[in-house]
Amino acid sequence: MNANLVSDEVQPHLADIIESIYQKYGYDFRQYAQAHIKRRIVNTIVMSGLHDIAQFKEKILTDEVFASKLLRDLSITVTEMFRDPHFYKTVREKVIPVLRTYPFIKIWHAGCSTGEEAYSMAIIMQEEGLYDRTTIYATDFNQHALSKAKEGIFSIERMKEYTTNYQLSGGHEAFSNYYTSSYDSVIMNQSLKRNIVWANHNLVTDSVFAEVHLILCRNVLIYFERPLQNKTHTLFFNSLINGGILCLGSKEGLQFSELYHLYSEMDSQQRIFKKKY
Repeated sequence: MNANLVSDEVQPHLADIIESIYQKYGYDFRQYAQAHIKRRIVNTIVMSGLHDIAQFKEKILTDEVFASKLLRDLSITVTEMFRDPHFYKTVREKVIPVLRTYPFIKIWHAGCSTGEEAYSMAIIMQEEGLYDRTTIYATDFNQHALSKAKEGIFSIERMKEYTTNYQLSGGHEAFSNYYTSSYDSVIMNQSLKRNIVWANHNLVTDSVFAEVHLILCRNVLIYFERPLQNKTHTLFFNSLINGGILCLGSKEGLQFSELYHLYSEMDSQQRIFKKKY
């Protein structure tokens, strides 16, 4: 089917599809940006060769393998090692000095996807001599992505790009020191995995995960409608200690949040905020 025709057919049924997914599987996309959900559904219909929206709706409710694949597609899995290196360089320069003042450090990477950015943070903490007293909680609601993250196995084709990102972020070592190559893949060192706790957590439906010193949630909230963004910001605020730091994506900010006045801005360009005492 033509994608434009599918898009026109999906639109009147979109709310019903999202509600059906929630009722059947418990995944709540009702306050996600509708354009994002619609694009993923249209792509699924076209790539699966389904004939019409009725066939799609029946399949999503009766074929759990098909439904599982769609749910993975609906979650946001765009990530890479040291994504946006200037952000990580700013973390080294402005966030690390604050974290260094704590005897124990808890970091929450919310929406960790397949784990590349959680490993990036582990590398920074190791290079800064802080990893032994750090716990990184890396969470996502996509169990498939979490399983891949926990394995720490990535394509060797991406390593050149990741190495460049690492160097631009202010990396101190040879990036190849942090993984072992095996044929067309690499596996991250066990020393990086030891203080990462991988856990299933849904920002839409779950409550405070832990009391932490730093939260990273980059380019996730842009897929949420405003009420859900506000709910998530409240969740983050209640999870941060006083003086804790919140890192958002380059397309996100706090200026429209009801909690904006409760933070001070550490870096406006990289969207890094500090919870006031």
